Amino acid sequence: MSWLRLAVRDFVIVRALDLTLAPGFTALTGETGAGKSILIDALQLLLGGRADAHVVREGAARAEVAGEFDVPAPAAAWLQDNGFDVPPDEPLLLRRTVDVQGRSRGWINGSPATAAQLRALGEHLVDIHGQHAWQSLTRADAVRELLDRYGRIDTRPLRAAWDAWRSALATLEAATAGQAARDEERDRLQWQIDEVARLAPGDDEWDELNQRHARLTHAQTLIDAARAALAALDDDEAGATRALAQAVHRLREQQHIDPGLGAIADVLEQAGAQIADACRDLQHHAQHTELDPEALAALDERLSRWLALARRYRCPPPELPARWHAWQTRLRELERVADLDALQAEVRRTQQAYQSAAQDVSRARAAAAQRLRTAITAMLPTLGMAGGRVEVRLEPLAEPQASGLERVELLVAGHAGATPRPVAKVASGGELSRLALAIAVETSQLGEAPTLIFDEVDSGIGGAVAHTVGRLMRRLGDDRQVLAVTHLAQVAAYAHHHLRVTKVHEGGATHSDVEPLDGEARVEELARMLGGSGSDVSLAHARELLQA
Repeated sequence: MSWLRLAVRDFVIVRALDLTLAPGFTALTGETGAGKSILIDALQLLLGGRADAHVVREGAARAEVAGEFDVPAPAAAWLQDNGFDVPPDEPLLLRRTVDVQGRSRGWINGSPATAAQLRALGEHLVDIHGQHAWQSLTRADAVRELLDRYGRIDTRPLRAAWDAWRSALATLEAATAGQAARDEERDRLQWQIDEVARLAPGDDEWDELNQRHARLTHAQTLIDAARAALAALDDDEAGATRALAQAVHRLREQQHIDPGLGAIADVLEQAGAQIADACRDLQHHAQHTELDPEALAALDERLSRWLALARRYRCPPPELPARWHAWQTRLRELERVADLDALQAEVRRTQQAYQSAAQDVSRARAAAAQRLRTAITAMLPTLGMAGGRVEVRLEPLAEPQASGLERVELLVAGHAGATPRPVAKVASGGELSRLALAIAVETSQLGEAPTLIFDEVDSGIGGAVAHTVGRLMRRLGDDRQVLAVTHLAQVAAYAHHHLRVTKVHEGGATHSDVEPLDGEARVEELARMLGGSGSDVSLAHARELLQA
């Protein structure tokens, strides 16, 4: 069984409050304006509700709400997925503050958390049904979401299929709308690509062409330079090779006197070997460097065409190949976009996928609607609506929507023989409140949150119906933690636990306090709720309620 501990500091008229909700059904009662619903507001703030500076008690620097919760399996999974550490068998601690400027901060087990994270986690911890819950029953979208939750219908595949279909439609529409402009761009690119293709510039060819052109242009000068160098090195009479050989010979003759001369001779011999290699290279260069006017003319022509294309397309000559490849890539993209047949096929495919997902959801909704109708209709007589019945109507939409193929509407007949009408047209607020209560009780039984809170959902009922509501709350409290803010003694009498909220005037200030009731104190509170002001009759009536 679950426990909920709530600590509130400087929240509205609550100065300091530590509240423990034991397992079972707990009734929260008190005079009007004592602050019963303020506690629900504090809990909603803790669970990611809107922060406002007005919640800070007058004279205080900030309001603070903290809570200790048991950790159900879905909450544990959420915490793990979102990087929050919760040791096994340890409670979950949430905390939130709001200062007088309206700035709020939140924590989950001591780690900073956003309001959105507190709100997402809170959905696994507490399910709150407000006193105006019936108002949502007048909105088709809220009724649809209610039905989907009741039927445990996963609409995420439907949403994904819808998004894919709409995306395919948008792509097709954009392709169709810009077809003329793309045709013009495609023709221009094709002409440019074909023109540059006649040159077919290589990626690294520009530098190589310039090097070859320089060699052919200065071929005779290169030959003359090689021959002159060769003559200087290898001339029989005055060449460097002959002089070097003579120097080595003279040094070798004297190295027996000074070994150091032999080392110098070794160095000179190595230099001679390198000079001999250089001479062979120069000989080869002089013999194989040719004057080729035709090759030079061909290079001139290619370089001229290259430069002309670079000037025409306003890019540096080395970048012409990259520009050419970019045009080819863009042309392929345009051809893909221009493939209207393929785009239309994709629209048909995604539309069929959406229709399939939507039909699956429609079948699931129809089955869930039947179960919900049966369950709520069976509960209405116990809530003072004998002969009443509920219909959950699935009305086909004129156009498919992200939510599916149908509009979900709730219809109700308040008594036997009446024709079910849309909830929005039912005049009786009491009937609406009881209908909302029946739905809240039925759907709460399927929820995963271990704590259920009902904030004056019994408004507008009384008598035997109030007894039924009390029994329903107690039944829920047999396996869930239930807190009900109520003004009905008949409901409060069925609670496993009873808390009373009082407004205290102290030192010129007013604040709320909460105290557990038992024994005679509880009898007196029930008598007050019955309107007896502590008379013997009201006290006797209160005791009868508790004994029942």
